[in-house]
Parts: sequence; C-alpha cells; structure tokens
Amino acid sequence: MQQRFMAIWFYHLTTNWWVRKHPELKDVPFVLSASERGRIVVTAANEKAQAKGITKGMVVADCRAIFPTLQVFDDLEGQAEKLLHAFAEWSLRYTPVAAIDLSDGLILDISGCAHLWGGEENYLKDIIQKLNGYGYHVRAAIADTVGAAWAVARYGRTYPIIPPGQQKEALLGLPPVALRLEETTIDRLKKLGLYTVQRFIDMPRSSLRRRFGVALLSRLDQALGLEKEIIQPIQPAQPYQERLPSFEPIRTAPGIEIALRRLLEALCTRLGCEEKGLRHAIFKGYRIDGALQQISIGTGKASRNVEHLFKLFELKIASIEPDLGIELFLLEAPVVEDLTSEQEALWAVSGSHDEVVIAELLDKIAGKIGANAIHRFLPAEHYWPEWSFVQSTSLQEKPQTEWRIDQPRPVHLLPVPEPINVTVPIPDYPPMLFHYKGTLHKVKKADGPERIEREWWIDAGEHRDYYCVEDENGARYWLFRLGHYASGEPKWFLHGFFA
Repeated sequence: MQQRFMAIWFYHLTTNWWVRKHPELKDVPFVLSASERGRIVVTAANEKAQAKGITKGMVVADCRAIFPTLQVFDDLEGQAEKLLHAFAEWSLRYTPVAAIDLSDGLILDISGCAHLWGGEENYLKDIIQKLNGYGYHVRAAIADTVGAAWAVARYGRTYPIIPPGQQKEALLGLPPVALRLEETTIDRLKKLGLYTVQRFIDMPRSSLRRRFGVALLSRLDQALGLEKEIIQPIQPAQPYQERLPSFEPIRTAPGIEIALRRLLEALCTRLGCEEKGLRHAIFKGYRIDGALQQISIGTGKASRNVEHLFKLFELKIASIEPDLGIELFLLEAPVVEDLTSEQEALWAVSGSHDEVVIAELLDKIAGKIGANAIHRFLPAEHYWPEWSFVQSTSLQEKPQTEWRIDQPRPVHLLPVPEPINVTVPIPDYPPMLFHYKGTLHKVKKADGPERIEREWWIDAGEHRDYYCVEDENGARYWLFRLGHYASGEPKWFLHGFFA
C-alpha cells in the first residue's frame, strides 16, 4: 500500500478558538499575550490585528502605539495543545492514525483511507470544510511524506495534493523554512543567497553537511522519502478496524443496523482469512455535530459468526442517539484470538456442541446485564476455602485440578467470612442458635465438624472447624469456629450459603 500523509495547519488556532468563545470579537482587532522576560509580548494575533501590522512576538506596548484601541487578552497556558489534542481525536473519524504537530498542526497517516470518500480530493475537501464550519482557518496538503505535506500546507502556492513520487518537484520553489530547519541554519542559507530549496537541493551532500550540518540533510531526506519519519499517534491504531462513511447522515435504527451488518461482514471476512476470531468489539458512530456514539460487546470465546455478533450488538442499538445524523461508522476489534476453520465450523452446528451453546447464551446474558455480572470459577489446589478456586476469563481455559466432592461446599461463598453470635450447648458441638444481621436462626439440623487447617507456608493463624447447619425455615448455612475453646472464647463466622 502506498503510504500517504496529510498535514493540517491551523494558522489562527487560538484566536479562532477565542472568537468561538466570544463571537462579538469576530470583526475586532485583538491579540493574545503572555509575559516573557519581564515584557508582555504577543503570542497570537487575529486577522484584523495582522492587517494593522501587528504580529506574533511584538511587545504589546509597541502594538498599542501602532493601534491604540487594540484589545489584549491573556493567553491561556497549554490551550493550543488542548485544542490540537481535541482535533486529533476528532480526526480519528477519517484515519486511525493521527498525531499532534505542535504548536499549530496535525499529521494524519491517511494510507488506504481516502478511497472511502471518493478519492483524495473529496477527502481533503471534506476535512477542510468541516474545520472551516467549526470556525477554524486551516490549510492542508497531502503527499507521500510528512515533510512534503507539512511544507506545502504552510508555504505551498500550488495544488495541495502532491501526486505520488513528486515531492521533490513540490519542494523546489519553497523557502528553506519549509524544511522545518533550525533558525540558525535558515539564517545561514539566506546569507548565502539560497532563498529556495531549488538552489541547494542538488548540491553535493558533502558540501551541505560541511556548511550546514547533518540536520539539513536529514530534513531533506525525510521530505523526499529517502529517510523514514516516525509520527507519534495520540492513540495506537487498532489493527482490526473497518470504516463505512455515509453519503447522507443516518438517523434511523434500520440504517444503523444496515451499516453494522456491512461492517461485521467485512471484519469477519478479514478475520476468517487470518484464522482469527474476536473477543471484544466496539461499534462507533460519528455524528455530524462532532459527537461520538458507541456500543461494545464481548464474547465468551473467539467468534467471527456474523449473525451471533449482530444479535449481541442488536441488544444495544437502541442506546445510540443519532440526533441530526451519523456520517461515519466504525467497527474495531481490540481483542482477537486464534480461531481455526475447524473451530469456527462448530458455530454452524446446533444441538451437539454444549460449549458453543453455552458461549452464545453467556454472550446474550452479558449483553443484557453486563459482562461483570457473569463469572466462571475453576478449582485451585488449596484446602483453605478462600484460595480453593480461581476466576476464569475464557470457556476454553481448562482446570488444573478437580473440584472437591468428598465434603459439602456452599454454592455461595462469602469473599470475607462474617462474624456471628452463637449459643453452643458444650464445646465442639454445633450451635443451637445464631444471630446473623439482626435475625435469630434456630438450628434444627447440623453436621460436622470438618477441620480445615491453615496452609502455614502461606499464612499463619488458627484452624477452622466448619459445620453445615439448617434453620427452622429450611435454609442451610456454612458456619465455622475459629480456634479452640482451650485458648479462650473462640469466634464464630458465617462463610457461605447452600442451595
């Protein structure tokens, strides 16, 4: 796949934001300022102020001498970075890879994305129109390299979409500053009369290195595509992701369902080619007002069964609020596992594979009450009740030992035993009565004791003597006495409930 990048330049980023916050300033010359070395200097000037000859870096006192009625506002520290981060998150509707280019731009890796909008020209036009609609002045360009796109977006005077392989031609008429060089290097080039890239791009590399250092050569190679440039995305790109833009905003549940099914079919086809299945999936809808709507599902075992996955999502589609319409749908699978064709064939068989039936049932229950309400436990090689089991996250995980069946165990074990007050006729006998949460229980039947010693190599303490008891209402409980009567008055606890 041909790698392509887009550079977006917000040339009035903070002042545009200020106008959005204070619309009355739209036609008023104003600047943002901050203290610098004991002086108040301009950090940003809007278009009206620039038309009066006021630019970034000037001292505010000098600006007022030029234009006495100039309005000055305090610049908010870190505001530009916050805005860029928000725009980078917004741009994820167009590409999975978006990076911040401080202090006034974004870099997008748009490889394989533009065709969804009908080509790079429509893609670029749509992004610029959206940002202009939000009240921000931007310029953007597309090229094979970050350096070329960055240069043309800021200093280009030609078509902003550079055809593949033609980044050198696009750079020739640009000033040296377009290569993102240090100020000292730019000054040195100007003193030698090298006012455009064309004047030195074909000079011997040894001469350029000797006069201007390796940084110039590195920036040239990055812009030309001879040296790879790494960008730092705001969030890692999901390797399993499908996108579906809408020519008209979608506002109805049937439209959302059609988009979801198409994305599931595309994603599951890809997963099938790679012998994988998903365990977690997220369906996102980007509204035309910039808001994001999303729902997610999880599965008990890896699956690429379109119908099963669609039914899980279908339970949550009603929670999506399309408002004025959704312009882009996205489906991503952040968690996938290996799933061979033989394993996937089990999903097509009914009645003879309990594991598949259980997995489907659990997925549907999780979609209604939440995955956190469902737990699977496996036996662990410990006698101490709290340590005798472990929680499993997959139906495919196998136990390392067998459940103990030689002694009764409660179906509901409390995570922490709760203290109770008991009445015991004589030591080593089960209780006659016990109080639990303010209720008196009369014991009609009892069995025990079963002594369970602590695993001293893990934890020190006294042993427990457990009793299975039944009260007058037929409810059954698992009680224990901690320690001996010989060591003082022992404490009693309730640890579990039988069915």
